[in-house]
Amino acid sequence: MSALLNEGLAQGPGTKLKWSELAPIPDHIGFAGSFAGVSNGALLVAGGANFPDGGTPWTGSVKVWHHAIFALESTEGKWKEVGRLPYPLGYGASVSFNDALIIIGGSNESGHRCEVLVLKYQHGKIEISRLPDLPHPVANTAAALVGNVIYVAGGIEKPDDKTTGKNFWALDLTAEEKGWKILDSWPGPSRMLSVTGAQRGSFYLFSGAELVDGVRKYLKDAYQYIPGTGWKQIMSLPDAVTAAPSPAYTAGDDQLLIFGGDDGKLAANAASLNEKHPGFSTRILSYHAITNTWEVSGEIFTNRKSDAIAHPNNSIWAPVTTTLTVWKGNIVISGGEVRPATRTPNVLMATFEK
Repeated sequence: MSALLNEGLAQGPGTKLKWSELAPIPDHIGFAGSFAGVSNGALLVAGGANFPDGGTPWTGSVKVWHHAIFALESTEGKWKEVGRLPYPLGYGASVSFNDALIIIGGSNESGHRCEVLVLKYQHGKIEISRLPDLPHPVANTAAALVGNVIYVAGGIEKPDDKTTGKNFWALDLTAEEKGWKILDSWPGPSRMLSVTGAQRGSFYLFSGAELVDGVRKYLKDAYQYIPGTGWKQIMSLPDAVTAAPSPAYTAGDDQLLIFGGDDGKLAANAASLNEKHPGFSTRILSYHAITNTWEVSGEIFTNRKSDAIAHPNNSIWAPVTTTLTVWKGNIVISGGEVRPATRTPNVLMATFEK
């Protein structure tokens, strides 16, 4: 059953945004890098990775990828496991189209993948089919659907890559037999863990992190791709929103909303801060496409008394490395990472109210 988190309201496009919590994903640790989307009215969450012992890389824990597929049929219901991916997988990109969840690329303990899988939920079970493979394997990538076309931007090809990619690919889902088209890249640094968006027939690429000799450089730049015309740089973000839930939420015919993200200011101190890490940004940034401007339009309200008591230094939990899904008219953010290496099974829902 969904539970109200906070009576606080964040401004939306002529509306207000109210936060609540759906049933948690049935894993006490939770997952980061899961795929999420909608099929036949159900919310699906698939795959992802965690540290099953609750540890971190700097305490010697080993990351484990998963292949369970969970479905939630109503906002008042509970999750149930309805199938499994062909192999453990996480850290790719998710697109919902034609009553199916499309999962793109990703990684597991064997390396990075180029497969594109289609998950359909019917009669309580998952049916899995394939779309054409990506031009090469990629993980930590980002994607968005513009009309009938999937666009995929950035990422890394191999786990040990010291530089990020500038790959930009498109697949027309009405002519999938033609495969992926390799397009000209954006006029800026390579990147991974970006936020994408779709608005007024354009594809948008926001922020992310560039790898320079294996070291992350957090980015604030942003770009618009107009099909048939090409790229142009737009106003930079106030701060980096690396790994924020992606894609951005399309609000009306002007705005794109980005929820939280990692600005990178504490990245170098993650291991030393450990459980004292204050978590990631809770700000909601709104990009106005017509005026090419940004504003802070609200906050992710995730402050719960139980968390405040158990984790006094982490009473606000805003997730990154997860997917933003629109389900039954609501914004849903499923699981993710609430501070470096710390997962959550919590599922947040935001509803616009007049």
